[in-house]
Amino acid sequence: MDVFWQDRRVFVTGCTGLVGAWTVRALLERGAHVVGLVRDQVSGSELGRGGLLDRIDVVRGSLEDSVLMERALAEYEIQTVLHLAAQTIVGIANRSPLSTFESNIKGTWCLLEAARRCGYNPHVVVASSDKAYGEQAQLPYTEDAPLQGRHPYDASKSCTDILALTYAHTYKMPVAVTRCGNFYGGGDLNWNRLVPGTVRSILRNQRPVLRSDGTLIRDYFYVKDGAAAYLHLAQCLATRPELGGEAFNFSNELQVTALAMVQRILRLMKSPLEPDIRAEATNEIPHQYLTAEKARRLLGWSPSFDLDAALGETIAWYTDFLSSPARQRRAA
Repeated sequence: MDVFWQDRRVFVTGCTGLVGAWTVRALLERGAHVVGLVRDQVSGSELGRGGLLDRIDVVRGSLEDSVLMERALAEYEIQTVLHLAAQTIVGIANRSPLSTFESNIKGTWCLLEAARRCGYNPHVVVASSDKAYGEQAQLPYTEDAPLQGRHPYDASKSCTDILALTYAHTYKMPVAVTRCGNFYGGGDLNWNRLVPGTVRSILRNQRPVLRSDGTLIRDYFYVKDGAAAYLHLAQCLATRPELGGEAFNFSNELQVTALAMVQRILRLMKSPLEPDIRAEATNEIPHQYLTAEKARRLLGWSPSFDLDAALGETIAWYTDFLSSPARQRRAA
């Protein structure tokens, strides 16, 4: 048990997602009382697979339901909010921008307004993204770089970020923002993402597909490090009011091309397969990576996993998950 988190009432949005499920697990391990927002029942989610769903209080509904958000925060007397819910797939955002804007932008203002009105002044950590920075001439991204997303997903995260800091600065609410790179890890069932799609293809003895030309450079961030970073920032925010209105990058500070990531997974899985490079991706930022210097300096934060160790755990998770016939159907 962690003294700070023990019995602390924490509201987690997006708890059926990749980061949300691992964050719920980390909170339960520390003795927190978790209340999770669940919109859709996600078959195979780590939240259900790991037996976590039965250990939390569940609020069923949509983030964009402002009345529901205010009721949940007030009735459960929430002390900390971890806002992790979002539509996170770039391709879906390109095809369906309005649903992405509804979830990522309207959902954020509904939650923040509920936090303002609920009467408990909870500490709020809002998950933004490195995509909020958009394409920049100067890298790595620092927290004082302008937020200039130009494509639907990127713009939605820029708006999420600005809304969070608006509530912090205008209403003096204890709100802080995280900006992380591309999350990966066991439990991501969006098979069109690079890491889970690659691992699944190799396990099926199929060539892994690269939708880009392989040259896109990304800052890959392991989900367990991400969950720990959210909790660390939330705890710092609760004990250090001056952190309200601040944004923090969390990163391993690595620059890895999509092709290099696929090749690394092939090597770790001892596969002779060659990638299928299709060069079909559009509206993608060519080069992204973050500096986490501010988080190290002000929060005393550092990641716990290097890339190979994290990929090893990730591969093991999918190997186990895909070994069951029922799970194989879910992965189709």
